[in-house]
Amino acid sequence: MTSQETQFRPQPPDDLPRTVGELRAAGHRPRSVKSEVHDNLVAALRAGENPWPGIVGFSRTVLPQLERALLAGHDVILLGERGQGKTRLLRTLTGLLDEWTPVIEGAELAEHPLAPITPASRRRAAELGDDLPVAWLHRSERYTEKLATPDTSVGDLIGDVDPVRVAEGRSLGDPETIHYGLVPRAHRGIVAVNELPDLAERIQVALLNVMEERDIQIRGYTLRLPLDVLLVATANPEDYTNRGRIITPLKDRFGAEVRTHYPLDVAAEVEVVKQEAHLVAEVGDPLLSVLARFVRNLRASTVVDQRSGVSARFAVAAAETVAAAALRRSALTGENPAVARPIDLEAVPGVLRGKVEFEPGEEGRENEHLTHLLRRAVAETAGELFAGLNLRPLADAVADGHLVATGERVTGADLLAALPELPVLHEVAQRAGVSADEPAPRIASAVELALESLYLARRLAKDADGTTTVYGP
Repeated sequence: MTSQETQFRPQPPDDLPRTVGELRAAGHRPRSVKSEVHDNLVAALRAGENPWPGIVGFSRTVLPQLERALLAGHDVILLGERGQGKTRLLRTLTGLLDEWTPVIEGAELAEHPLAPITPASRRRAAELGDDLPVAWLHRSERYTEKLATPDTSVGDLIGDVDPVRVAEGRSLGDPETIHYGLVPRAHRGIVAVNELPDLAERIQVALLNVMEERDIQIRGYTLRLPLDVLLVATANPEDYTNRGRIITPLKDRFGAEVRTHYPLDVAAEVEVVKQEAHLVAEVGDPLLSVLARFVRNLRASTVVDQRSGVSARFAVAAAETVAAAALRRSALTGENPAVARPIDLEAVPGVLRGKVEFEPGEEGRENEHLTHLLRRAVAETAGELFAGLNLRPLADAVADGHLVATGERVTGADLLAALPELPVLHEVAQRAGVSADEPAPRIASAVELALESLYLARRLAKDADGTTTVYGP
């Protein structure tokens, strides 16, 4: 282990027992992984705590099902399209483990000092008795994740004979010649297999004993290794993928199958973007709502291949692209702070076209469809934001000759300077959550959204020459 890894690795408290004798004297009793998860989940629910930090939009649908499965002690498979937060959800399971758990110091697997399972550890326990040294494992080190790929082998997951150990003089029949795979090394922890159908069927068979009998078989060895693991997995619905399938006996061994989904409303979609996106410039809530509606429009569109799905990562990447466009304009014009405006949305279709799969026959029309659905999202957001607000004074001002230019080299101050002082502009900014004393770029973003809504309602015209867009009568 490098010095850097040691620095960031959680260090156990000094007052924890360091030998088996001290562990027994402290009254410690072994618990299975599923018992730990069960007890800690019950305690969190009774205390009114959130066991699922960072998980958005699942509180009334997915999480109750998952909690029931864990309380029942079931292995779980999460079924859903790409980008629905399945892996993120599985990673939060570590929070339901005990913060520290004792293991036999120096053992190859994370064996409990009071319940060794490998021949080597049992021999050490018999020889040392109460002096068997104890180390402590943090819960963050008890989660193992494997992305299933067609080239994954039984040796990767379960284990195989180690030729080096055989060469050292051990016989082939000696269980200590085994090099343990990922699942045994996750003993007393959580094993997550992502995209389970991608695992070759003959490899899936190797998991049958792990899930039912809780032991492993390696190349005909009679070794019985009673593993203590919680096995969780993710998969796309079988009807939606041609990559593979989960064999029936393996599917039968999962106690629960929980179906995930995309955020059910705009607010949840916006919250996901806020949580996950790394924005290099300021993107206000109105534009985030536009992007959320844009993604939802894509998911409802008949020209998009819905079997593939439209990932939540699309909205995140779109927000990051819009922020990058705003930062670029800020760098070109010297304007601060860098604040995204509706003109920055034009960067989204071209950059992210490859993240959406269209139905056959739509080749060559991808940008057209994306632009149409994005404009519809702008209209829907503006319609909700400015509902009941009379924007006619703004339209009349533009019609009277106050043409408004926007673009990558137009600052927010320049945009506002093109308009006369109008009370409606303050109301527009207020609807967007911007006060009159805030910097011009923030006010300009709200005003430009109002101008774009008037254009989409055919109350204004818009002329673009590539770098500059002008709103006029």
